[in-house]
Amino acid sequence: MLTGICCPEGLVIKEEGGRALLQQGRSRWDCGLVGAASAGVWLIALCCQPPGSPVITSVGDGQSRESSPNGDMERESFFEGKNMALFEEEMDSNPMVSSLLNKLANYTNLSQGVVEHEEAEDSRRREVKNPGMGTFIGVYLPCLQNILGVILFLRLTWIVGVAGVLESFLIVFMCCTCTMLTAISMSAIATNGVVPAGGSYYMISRALGPEFGGAVGLCFYLGTTFAGAMYILGTIEIFLTYISPGASIIHAQSPDGEAVALLHNMRVYGTCTLALMAMVVFVGVKYVNKLALVFLACVVLSILAIYAGVIKTAFDPPDIPVCLLGNRTLSRRNFDVCAKVLTTNNGTVTTALWGLFCNNSMPSAICDEYFAQNNLTEIQGIPGVASGVFLDNLWSVYTDKGVFVEKQGTPSVAVPEESRSSKLPYVLTDIMTYFTMLVGIYFPSVTGIMAGSNRSGDLRDAQKSIPTGTIMAIVTTSFIYLSCIMLFGACIEGVVLRDKFGEALQGNLVIGMLAWPSPWVIVIGSFFSTCGAGLQSLTGAPRLLQAIARDGIIPFLQVFGHGKANGEPTWALLLTALICEIGILIASLDSVAPILSMFFLMCYMFVNLACAVQTLLRTPNWRPRFRYYHWTLSFLGMSLCLALMFICSWYYALFAMLIAGCIYKYIEYRGAEKEWGDGIRGLSLNAARYALLRVEHGTPHTKNWRPQVLVMLNLDSEQCVKHPRLLSFTTQLKAGKGLTIVGSVLEGTYLDKHVEAQQAEENIRSLMGTEKTKGFCQLVVSSNLRDGMSHLIQSAGLGGMKHNTVLMAWPESWKEEDNPFSWKNFVDTVRDTTAAQQALLVAKNVDLFPQNQERFSDGHIDVWWIVHDGGLLMLLPFLLRQHKVWRKCRMRIFTVAQVDDNSIQMKKDLQTFLYHLRISAEVEVVEMVENDISAFTYEKTLVMEQRSQMLKQMQLSKTEREREAQLIHDRNTASHSVVATRTRAPSTPDKVQMTWTKEKLIAEKLKNKETNMSGFKDLFSLKPEWGNLNQSNVRRMHTAVKLNGVVLNKSQDAQLVLLNMPGPPKNRQGDENYMEFLEVLTEGLNRVLLVRGSGREVITIYS
Repeated sequence: MLTGICCPEGLVIKEEGGRALLQQGRSRWDCGLVGAASAGVWLIALCCQPPGSPVITSVGDGQSRESSPNGDMERESFFEGKNMALFEEEMDSNPMVSSLLNKLANYTNLSQGVVEHEEAEDSRRREVKNPGMGTFIGVYLPCLQNILGVILFLRLTWIVGVAGVLESFLIVFMCCTCTMLTAISMSAIATNGVVPAGGSYYMISRALGPEFGGAVGLCFYLGTTFAGAMYILGTIEIFLTYISPGASIIHAQSPDGEAVALLHNMRVYGTCTLALMAMVVFVGVKYVNKLALVFLACVVLSILAIYAGVIKTAFDPPDIPVCLLGNRTLSRRNFDVCAKVLTTNNGTVTTALWGLFCNNSMPSAICDEYFAQNNLTEIQGIPGVASGVFLDNLWSVYTDKGVFVEKQGTPSVAVPEESRSSKLPYVLTDIMTYFTMLVGIYFPSVTGIMAGSNRSGDLRDAQKSIPTGTIMAIVTTSFIYLSCIMLFGACIEGVVLRDKFGEALQGNLVIGMLAWPSPWVIVIGSFFSTCGAGLQSLTGAPRLLQAIARDGIIPFLQVFGHGKANGEPTWALLLTALICEIGILIASLDSVAPILSMFFLMCYMFVNLACAVQTLLRTPNWRPRFRYYHWTLSFLGMSLCLALMFICSWYYALFAMLIAGCIYKYIEYRGAEKEWGDGIRGLSLNAARYALLRVEHGTPHTKNWRPQVLVMLNLDSEQCVKHPRLLSFTTQLKAGKGLTIVGSVLEGTYLDKHVEAQQAEENIRSLMGTEKTKGFCQLVVSSNLRDGMSHLIQSAGLGGMKHNTVLMAWPESWKEEDNPFSWKNFVDTVRDTTAAQQALLVAKNVDLFPQNQERFSDGHIDVWWIVHDGGLLMLLPFLLRQHKVWRKCRMRIFTVAQVDDNSIQMKKDLQTFLYHLRISAEVEVVEMVENDISAFTYEKTLVMEQRSQMLKQMQLSKTEREREAQLIHDRNTASHSVVATRTRAPSTPDKVQMTWTKEKLIAEKLKNKETNMSGFKDLFSLKPEWGNLNQSNVRRMHTAVKLNGVVLNKSQDAQLVLLNMPGPPKNRQGDENYMEFLEVLTEGLNRVLLVRGSGREVITIYS
């Protein structure tokens, strides 16, 4: 018997009775018979396998089969291995369906994909947590707690008093409709697949993409953070106003400064409370979660107390007197008796109220004129449901700041030039009120609908619980808010409703005076509920920021993705506390509420947009389990959110949009690229498809023509780009406009070269990013370079978005014997572009072209216009000068005059033509007189034909090829010395017959036949072999040499020279000669761009 062997995975392997036993803890598996000879091999194999994976074992009969620690699965694994042999190679990268389903059933937020799925599961190796919360506990109650909060207790009565029952009902109905439509859209998104932890941010980012997701995620984060500030301010306001008014640290020196002193006290207490709450969140979030139920109980008890108080007013209204002077409400903080004088046994005695309005307490004192002219009356502040006060509270009473709170319909004696001294105990309005401002203050009371979706990772069935719980919570809270508006309007006197801080009620909370059995139920309940909501915000906001940071879409936020060892977001909590402090320093609850309204409304707007986009696109993956949605509802919700943003505050709305827009552009340009299968990408694909179909038919108008470039790159043996400056030139030419396709050809077969092809494509894309070339990369693997380039020219692009121009580098190595086919490929490419009616740009000496960082401070771009093939020569310098590299270069146009041309008239006509083209350039007409063909031309032609002969006889031995190449090199050296001598000599403008039209070509042929041959005989006497030269080649070389001399004379110092590129010969036997003509034509020039137009006009004088 083998002794127990401990494996690295903590398994113990034993052999008992010839059978292998696998033991881990209390679990034990029988793994079948093990032969003695193979026992060691089996044990090693088993130890090398992770628990749960099949192991190859050897049984007594010597047959190998798969064995598993699960004895029950042993037989199935055996048959599976035989039955699925056809797919055995795919099993290395693709899991079997059974294992995939097993892992999906115990979903633990694994990354999507096949190989990634396996790797993520293997890397975790931890017990799967089974979420157990249902709809009521997991979604309904958290939403209820987050929706019902500080606004209900502190501002709802005031909103009803100012806006009236009807307009208050409209405000609440609009806001609740907005959140209901958003909840419907959110339910559709949340049930379209598994929603991991991350909630609303995860849903928006995966539905709209990283740019929108990051922007809206940060807006949601800022909204949650400012909500924390609002809850803290609400907590301090309840404490300082209703619980302990004497706890103020800063006291007002005069009654005028009481409001300012209150704000300073709220700043001091708010900062201290924020620090304390942040410390609690930092030390232990679990305590916050445990207290959540207590805070929820406070909210529920407070609401029940309100309804109980309303019912009690129907048969036993509370005795809460309110003192009015005329029709003005008086603050009862400094007096008890609502009377001017009291009659006692000893006579008449003035009251404390008399002392507030008069200069002394004597009946003969001088009193305020309004006080003297009007009587004091007492009314019931809460007359009850049956009192009929509902009709008086139907309509709005909007006022300016510092206006008396007056009871409508009560008689009053007006006093001219009245002094509004703050020393008098009147109840005054503290801010100017209007409808849109009230919307901004109220909207935060309906936020919190995403509390359930934020807990999606802890729900038993998120796809069922989120829609049901959220919608039920919104229905419940909407009923509570709407019913409270009706009940407040029916129970409470209007002047009391408009008394924001309860000054007429001796500084008591208005809604608390309505509640039963005691006002302290509301005061204490609202205090703890707002305190708890603040803690929840400080708990949730850092985690949201941490989720955004860990996604890596905003690089500068990545530091906030780190935290304590247990994952608590320490740095995110610190930033949240700092932002929350900004809200605390604002100190006014009415000023902070519209700010967070903007951020929440923007978040809800994009949730609706995400649902509408996904529904309209009908993507195959859009299959929500929640069926009660429609794109019109989402669009209506999005429109309502946008309208509410501008209703609340148009400048806050623009500021919030600016912040979101800046974040969006930052992520777009600097952030990490993420592919989440989002709806915006699908929308872009649909829009691209629609646009492609629109431009499919017909060629573009000349006014819309711009070079859509196919850049042909050459790669070295390591799949790196040989001429990176070609991409720099492309960027300078295109400036981000139009289509750019960067193509390259890899020689071989795709099956053998697909890895190298991927590497080459990555290298090209990397270089495109470095050179800021915006375009597409297309790499082709072909059996030979010639066919690959032809395939690219034919098939690159899609539909109407096809290239019309090919840009390539001049094959510098065409003369080298190691690369005999480069010149052939080049000439055939020229023919292909001509056949495809595409323009061709050939950059010679491309490694001398400027990089994007260089700037030419001066110089010329010279255009040699010899034949007109569509005007591309005129357009290219204009496009280049749009880029910073070439912006300061001046454009010069040279054209060649023929024998019978009027040079002066040609210059005037060309200037007029350029004027109509709106192109500024210097114009010069070059005249070249006809002269005899020089000995230099004959020598160049002889060298060219000898090289051609050498290229055709590449079958010679290596030694003979080297000797031939040396001979040609020596002759070339002699030729270059002759060129240098001729260049240094003073040049005289002479004229040569140019063959750029068919008629002139025929005329020149006839002229050449009639030429006096005596001069040639004299030349042939110098070198007899010249007489055997092809006279057509001699004439072409004569043209190239003469034109090269003129171009060197005029443009040797130019930053760039653009030349018409002559076409290749129709007879393919002269292809190598064609390369020599082009070489002679551009000899001695630094940067040359040979241009061959497509034949169609690309520039026009018309608008």
